[in-house]
Amino acid sequence: MLELISESTPLFIVIVFAFSLLIGSFLNVVIHRLPIMMEREWREQADELAKSPPEQELPEGRFDLAAPRSRCPECGSLITALQNIPVLSYLFLRGRCANCRAPISGRYPAVELMTALLAASCAWHFGAGWEALMAIVLTVSLVAIAMIDADTQLIPDSIVLPLMWLGLIMSLLHPVDASDTLFIAPKDAIVGAVAGYLSLWSVFWLFKLATGKDGMGYGDFKLLAALGAWLGWQQLPAIILLSAVVGVLINITMIAFRGQDRSKPVPFGPYLAAAGWIAMLWGETIRTSYLDLML
Repeated sequence: MLELISESTPLFIVIVFAFSLLIGSFLNVVIHRLPIMMEREWREQADELAKSPPEQELPEGRFDLAAPRSRCPECGSLITALQNIPVLSYLFLRGRCANCRAPISGRYPAVELMTALLAASCAWHFGAGWEALMAIVLTVSLVAIAMIDADTQLIPDSIVLPLMWLGLIMSLLHPVDASDTLFIAPKDAIVGAVAGYLSLWSVFWLFKLATGKDGMGYGDFKLLAALGAWLGWQQLPAIILLSAVVGVLINITMIAFRGQDRSKPVPFGPYLAAAGWIAMLWGETIRTSYLDLML
């Protein structure tokens, strides 16, 4: 079976797409619950210093990625396994709770479908093998980071730090005299992690000294460090440029067509994540084309 999958790229893509729908369903749980888990931990650590009640009521009892079981936020009815099939259950239920018929956010199937499409793109680009597997690991991590940061302006250390260490460890698998591979040389990974962190850290402090305000969060430094560890220092300029361009275009669109407040803080993590994913697949092509154009 494994030999058949390795020899048939279309079959490999289909399997990755189907399996990634399930991963996307789990990511919805991570995106919703992890910030709440983080806030509970912070609240517990601050109990001795801050006696004021929390701004929002936090769930009592065990609350993590495995428990309690998912429920409808309106009527509290349990979501069964058949009602939790990625995308298909949403379509079958016509976007409503099976018990109370309250509307279900379309973001849930959107995250599932987006995760599957991005993972299938990695399978198509790298083909069956360890490169595709690791590219999918990076992809699902970036989806979780981007969505959590968009919702809460937080980038969880529990995701981004293991991601950075995994990128550094992965560099040990770099084949000798190979350039066209996801597994970069250890030197490039280490320099990429350090340069990624320090580049945004420097921008943060320059902006703070000039304006007295925080321009971004420390999570952005760690995310770029993780991308540098995975993709190497050579890809950092392309990632920063792509994320800045995408961020400016989206913010201008939001201000022009949706009337978004210009003073409202904008999370930078989703743009870094998107740029990092693009650089993983086509970064070398973009960098070569840019150098050819400039020189």
